[in-house]
Amino acid sequence: MATAGNKGANIRSDCFVTLELTDRGGLEISLDSKVGALYGDSINTLAEEILAHFGVEHARLLIEDRGALEFVLAARIEAAIKACVETDKEYLPDLIPKSQVQNTKDRYRRSRLYLPGNSPKLMLNAGIHQPDGIILDLEDSVAPGKKDEARLLVRNALRRVDFYGAERMVRINQLPMGLDDLEFVVPHHVNLILLPKCESAEQVQQVDARIAEIAARHHIEQPIYLMPIIESALGVVNAYPIASASETVVALAIGLEDYTADLGAQRTESGHESFYARGAVVNAARAAGIQAIDSVFSNVSDMEALRAVVKESRSLGFDGMGCIHPRQIKVVHEAFAPTENEIEKAKGIVQAFDQATSQGLGVVAIGSKMIDPPVVKRAQRTIDLAIRSGLLSKNWQDTPEG
Repeated sequence: MATAGNKGANIRSDCFVTLELTDRGGLEISLDSKVGALYGDSINTLAEEILAHFGVEHARLLIEDRGALEFVLAARIEAAIKACVETDKEYLPDLIPKSQVQNTKDRYRRSRLYLPGNSPKLMLNAGIHQPDGIILDLEDSVAPGKKDEARLLVRNALRRVDFYGAERMVRINQLPMGLDDLEFVVPHHVNLILLPKCESAEQVQQVDARIAEIAARHHIEQPIYLMPIIESALGVVNAYPIASASETVVALAIGLEDYTADLGAQRTESGHESFYARGAVVNAARAAGIQAIDSVFSNVSDMEALRAVVKESRSLGFDGMGCIHPRQIKVVHEAFAPTENEIEKAKGIVQAFDQATSQGLGVVAIGSKMIDPPVVKRAQRTIDLAIRSGLLSKNWQDTPEG
């Protein structure tokens, strides 16, 4: 007998299934659901279809449903079957078009919202909070005995959930377990993989090679980017080799809970114990030409403290930070938005570039100061971020104040 899923008074949008294989008697499916009168037939039909897909002809299946969508029901039933039957088959729900959006290397990563990989209710509407990225987590938020279930649920979520344009991220488990996680996410249009507790360039290259092998096997052509997370003293020492280990690495993050534990230090709001590490991560990321992403802020009720931390983070050179609650996203976006002075400076650079281009000049200058192409690119990015943050009109060059 095998079980899968979650149950209890506070469980929503999930189900708990119990499967017992039998020698005879065909299929006996029992459903306990508050919406059984409306959806009981379709749930039973789905269960029969999945059991038949895996060749299960004789079994007793109990489904305790608490509002689970089809992709959740399918993941839970498949997990129970695979706990009883050795099979390489998969039951894949249809892929929605919005799950196939292409990704870019330099997209904004101001905020990334962590979601436990085995809790579907938090996945369903996460995109409406408009984080830059959504992380389906297979590591710390998933109990050891639930890893296999979470892999199937995350796989199905990648195929079925509309994240409203957020970058679709998955944090795999620490290597070597994380290499097995890749089989469940690479073929299903994940945009970015986070590598927890990364301590060497070789670990990045291991993941990169496994992704390439799986992508080739499944004919996946879209790029899948990497974000190693530095969470130890050794990781900090090796930050630059990690950041520059592959062209697919687009950002380097730091995880301060594990880092301070590794130091034997207590994490404080002032952050003095991690100042060196944060600076080292920013410096390594900049040297490698990628983004630097700060850790999460764990006090979800103190928005003013969060705002102060984000402002400090930005002043250190970070491009974004992690969020563990949707209410943190707005504060993070506001604090990472460009200042009025930065916007005005960027406007001047972009206008000088446009004028030089229109005149066929190969050199851009403001007064007597020459402007290099990377400076122009940063200015254009500042303008774009100001527009996205609602601080500047899209048509700013057409207005008198532009």
